[in-house]
Amino acid sequence: MLRNLKQFVLVPAMTLAATATTLVVAAAPADAAVISVRVNGTLAARNGAANWFTQTRTIKNKQKVTVTCKVSGQYLRGNVRRTAQWDRTAIGDFISHAYVSGNPKLPTCVIAPPAPAPTQAPAVVAAPVSAVPAGPTGTMTNEQFLAASIPAAQQSQRDTRVPTSVTLAQAILESGWGRSSLSANDRNFFGMKCFNNSPGSYAAGCHAYSTQECTAAGVCSTTVATFRTYATSAASFTDHGMALKNLSRYAAAFNYTTDPNQFIAEVHKGGYATDPLYTTKLVNLMTKYNLYQYDLAL
Repeated sequence: MLRNLKQFVLVPAMTLAATATTLVVAAAPADAAVISVRVNGTLAARNGAANWFTQTRTIKNKQKVTVTCKVSGQYLRGNVRRTAQWDRTAIGDFISHAYVSGNPKLPTCVIAPPAPAPTQAPAVVAAPVSAVPAGPTGTMTNEQFLAASIPAAQQSQRDTRVPTSVTLAQAILESGWGRSSLSANDRNFFGMKCFNNSPGSYAAGCHAYSTQECTAAGVCSTTVATFRTYATSAASFTDHGMALKNLSRYAAAFNYTTDPNQFIAEVHKGGYATDPLYTTKLVNLMTKYNLYQYDLAL
């Protein structure tokens, strides 16, 4: 199912904000630090660790702020340093560490997984599907794409036991961070094909695209195949997880739900993709961007 995708520049993964997950500060009060900001004008504090989250207040240059813990977020070049670190303040919002004078040793904020969403039935089938937040689109930055994909991938793990890290890596690779025509136009983030002109239980239709198929010897050629189209991004994530769970050729993977690297190796062996380097590419993504941190302990 591997699509012929362009390569995109990968950027550090970001941590979801309190709007998507519940942040629980593991630090004791003694771990808090009083810092000052260095900024030209004012610094925007936000309700998440990136500039596209809602601004909560403004902080003046040299103003003192109490910070309690740190998260990984949008990489910024500030007046003090270049960093992806964001500091959570005592009142619960976030400021970029790129504008913080000094470098206090802060503990990492502990992120609790969101509560399972209620279930609902998709319009095209009678079978219930767990509802997930609005998913990724083809117009997002890499950071936004990852942030939007995490809730859907974690919901899929609750429903199917497919590791979140595997789902995220496959979505990134198969869709080119959401920018492939298949994902941008048809919300298909996993290269899921139609078989016998049927879109299956969760997709809305089929669409023909050129794609690359490879032999076991690694010889690749261009062909045309029909791929599934989805009414929502959530349906694409649901269909992906259910396919891995229900198709017998992937059954061996579920002996390794706590070992994402071996899980995807078994999925590859089951015939998910013809690219001989498919497992290597996904493990590299999971390792380089520490996608394992989003796996749930079920």
